Amino acid sequence: METIRTGVWTHVVAPTDEELEAVVGEYGLDESIVVDVKDFFEVPRMEKSGSATYFFTRYPFDEKDEDINTTPLLIVMGESFVLTISMRVVPQFDTFIAGKIEIQTTQKAKFFIQIMDVLTKSYEHELTHLRKAVHSNRSRLRKIGNNEIEKLVNYEHELNDMIASVVPTNVWLQQVTGGNYMQLFNEDVELMEDLMIANNQLIDSAKSILKTIQNIRTATEAILTNKLNTTIQTLTILTIILTIPTVIASLYGMNVPLPLSGNPLAFWMILVFIMFVVLTVIVVFKRGDWL
Repeated sequence: METIRTGVWTHVVAPTDEELEAVVGEYGLDESIVVDVKDFFEVPRMEKSGSATYFFTRYPFDEKDEDINTTPLLIVMGESFVLTISMRVVPQFDTFIAGKIEIQTTQKAKFFIQIMDVLTKSYEHELTHLRKAVHSNRSRLRKIGNNEIEKLVNYEHELNDMIASVVPTNVWLQQVTGGNYMQLFNEDVELMEDLMIANNQLIDSAKSILKTIQNIRTATEAILTNKLNTTIQTLTILTIILTIPTVIASLYGMNVPLPLSGNPLAFWMILVFIMFVVLTVIVVFKRGDWL
């Protein structure tokens, strides 16, 4: 590893145990805190140890191996350096690395705000995608099947992950703004407050979409229940209607003397009687709004 220089941003991706140990030694970090970045389920929090402040946050990531849609990122603000460590690639940093966004690593507070801002915008992008997908399913409410219900469950899971990541992050952002964790000028404080407002709006929007999903699921359950009741009612009526000729035909299939047994028109008379009884039952069901 090269010797660190003042005002330099160092970004470490998927370090091995040896590389992480080297980073800790080179920057004089608290190893007991830094190793937590290896925990995929690490929750956002802030800690201060020595002259460095450690900010754990999470960012959206399309994770294939874990049942969660965010992954941890550690931001270390030292007296003369900014260090970020993640166990997976951070696509949100591509604009920094490619030079598409101008950054001043010597102005640590502004650079820190820029990092948090790109993470917030990535959440907003994910939220926009989820909102469109949910509203698309809502517009096809009566055609929702098992696949759509499964998608809604996945959307709900993603939104809960997002809220679980942004809420605690916003808590320590507020602590940074009101505390003595880094030097903040008036402009920096305003930017931090704007960032917290954006995060709060993000949380409110995510909760609103969650509410929409819950409403869709409730409506879907009601529609499916109504369809099931209608199907059962129809089958019950058909069973009753078909039972009438079955019973009459069964009676006249007995080897005992029966009315009309000697009449050559008995078959047609019984058939007419069956049709009359069936039509009477249908009329009764119609009047009772059962059909």
